Amino acid sequence: MEKIGRAGLTFYRNEAWADLRHGIFTRHGGVSHSPWRSLNMGASIGDCPEAVKENHSRVYRALDVNGDRAASCWLVHSADTLIVAEDFRRNGRPQKADAIITNQRDTPLVMRYADCVPLLFYDRAKRAIGLGHAGWRGTVKGMASSVVRMMRKTYGSRAADIEVLIGPAISRRNYAVGEEVVGQADAYFGDDAGVIWRDSTAGAARLDLWRANRIDLERSGVTNIKLLGICTYDNTDDFYSHRRENGATGRFAVVMSL
Repeated sequence: MEKIGRAGLTFYRNEAWADLRHGIFTRHGGVSHSPWRSLNMGASIGDCPEAVKENHSRVYRALDVNGDRAASCWLVHSADTLIVAEDFRRNGRPQKADAIITNQRDTPLVMRYADCVPLLFYDRAKRAIGLGHAGWRGTVKGMASSVVRMMRKTYGSRAADIEVLIGPAISRRNYAVGEEVVGQADAYFGDDAGVIWRDSTAGAARLDLWRANRIDLERSGVTNIKLLGICTYDNTDDFYSHRRENGATGRFAVVMSL
């Protein structure tokens, strides 16, 4: 991974995807005031709409992508995936889902995060991309593998050709969860998958979102997986963390475009 500074913004990109315009943006370089400081991309969390609009414009300019054709979805912690084709509705209220895929050129996929896992998919053989948002609910419903299935069904992708980047998210060490979450994680992954970790002294359960999504991808046949390994909870200078900042925070952006 490489860290890029451009047009006053800072973002990460996969150097192996040189033919793909994409970026995982930090929270720097925007115009939002606290508590959304500063490159907040979330439009429904109390920030000034004009500030959010300007932040979006800055992100699109930094990547040199067409913001007028940007496609996103209304995140609901599901495992549902939308197909972005020419007739995809870009105006009005977004459709409910937590992943989007496309093979359309000049059509940026955009999503927002603050502890949940960004999942970036690229099939260079079929020239198709996907972007997923996996919190604990989406993770235990198989969000990662559902995107792989949809790319296979829609574009004829082979799992072996799909490359996946797991972006910044809350790490296991900082993600204490209740027994309801433990039960659902064990039901989906198996209690021997190692996605739940318990502190040897306090017994508190913690969910490893990075490992869980990697396992889900591997079980679906994906082998080319890269983990950025940045914990949002530990790095609030650069990324938003809903848990660390008690909900009073913004959303950082991930953008991909063919």
